[in-house]
Amino acid sequence: MGLTLFADGFDDAIMGVDLNSDVPRVIYSVEKMTFILMHRDDMSEEEATEYLDFNVFQAYLGEGTPIYMNQMSSDEIKDILWP
Repeated sequence: MGLTLFADGFDDAIMGVDLNSDVPRVIYSVEKMTFILMHRDDMSEEEATEYLDFNVFQAYLGEGTPIYMNQMSSDEIKDILWP
């Protein structure tokens, strides 16, 4: 069994936990992670997005790898599912 993994420095961006797999996976808000980098590390939004895309979201570390969630309205979800 694998370990549940956390994204260091992003505890304030945790939205919940996915318990539907063998290893619980922490769910993070992409928007909150971006906000943290912008304010904590004085990055622009573009720099924060690029950093997360390259250094965080692309990393697969096994079955406990966190889930990174984009928050969406119900209308946005409907537009994706039923265009």
